[in-house]
Amino acid sequence: MAMTADVVVLGAGIVGVSAALHLQARGRDVVLVDKHEGAGTETSYGNAGLIERASLFPYSFPREWATLVRYAQNQSTDAHYHVKALPTVAPWLARYFAESSPEGVARTFAASRPLIERSLIEHEALMEAAGATHLLRKIGWIKAFRTEASLEKGRAEADKLRPYGLAIDLLDADGIAGLEPHLGEGLLGALHFKDPGAVSDPGALVRAYADLFLRNGGRLLRGDAKTLAQDGAGWRVDTDEGSLRAGAAVVALGPWSDDIFGPLGYDIPLGIKRGYHQHFRPKGNAVLNRPVLDVDGGFLLAPMALGIRLTTGAEFARRDAPPSPVQLQRAEPKARALFPLGEAVDDKPWMGARPCLPDMLPVLGEAPRHPGLWFDFGHQHHGLTLGPVTGRLLAEMMTGEAPFTDPTPYRLERFA
Repeated sequence: MAMTADVVVLGAGIVGVSAALHLQARGRDVVLVDKHEGAGTETSYGNAGLIERASLFPYSFPREWATLVRYAQNQSTDAHYHVKALPTVAPWLARYFAESSPEGVARTFAASRPLIERSLIEHEALMEAAGATHLLRKIGWIKAFRTEASLEKGRAEADKLRPYGLAIDLLDADGIAGLEPHLGEGLLGALHFKDPGAVSDPGALVRAYADLFLRNGGRLLRGDAKTLAQDGAGWRVDTDEGSLRAGAAVVALGPWSDDIFGPLGYDIPLGIKRGYHQHFRPKGNAVLNRPVLDVDGGFLLAPMALGIRLTTGAEFARRDAPPSPVQLQRAEPKARALFPLGEAVDDKPWMGARPCLPDMLPVLGEAPRHPGLWFDFGHQHHGLTLGPVTGRLLAEMMTGEAPFTDPTPYRLERFA
């Protein structure tokens, strides 16, 4: 006899685990299914560790000619593309460019604001319940600039954000040194975003949330999401422990979500931005207190439990293409000049894939032609940030509770 549940959530990253917890809190019997034995081992593991309460405006496609020319030359640290992948990724990039118009950015801002503003609140509630508050540092992060032109853009960004109640300090070189005394020279100024939280081990945080889910009676099974099929009025998926049947299914597979919605006939423009990281030990007694983005260098350094994490920008490639960590190779000498990095902790760079929609909003809601099938993916650069808040919204929708914000902007019908 097949196992049964009220809901099966496919994907045990931060998005899937958060959705499972919120559904469980509303009385649903939930099973998480993942291809790995544990939680948080894929995209959720590798990121800057920021709960980005200050990112109200989306990561839009650049429109300045100088930036576009620089990216086209494919020699930058913050962006890289595979030439052979261009026939695949170019149509998506064209849609991304179109959605990054002033009107498109305004729409995304309005839609993402309710999610961003509750992101840290929802995380802190789960951290408290999971006993994981020690992983959170409420010290913000620094966005640093090396040129007058980039610094001026930073000032303009701060001016746009301050009306929304955000605490942002504009730092000169001395101010940077006061907060981060072990950074090297060459930084003209910076923005200190004080509202976001920084997580010292994103993978451990997801595992803590998954442990809470299990303690509360949930199940985490290893299985193949691609076996998902309709079964009468419900859904069935194969696991290592046998077939599981549930009344509803949630697709929270991040960059692999198209393995489910594609065969079901949904044309959702899911794109992939790959990224890399590697950990280094600090030299001597050097300390990095908070994440620091070197805007002109095109990389970010973040203090993590494993060491100083060097992260890259976006790589546009086929999702399953072999790793090509050229951005890390370009960034490492610059990073060593900024902060005294020692030897690498990891044997090799880590690679992950960010699931992105052209408007930089997630897909959240019920599949229009398949009752009981729900989507929760496409969180772009903000998977860690938005997982708990979209999990709450999804659970409210699935259980008939009044949603805390209008879910219409996140439905897949916007791409019809």
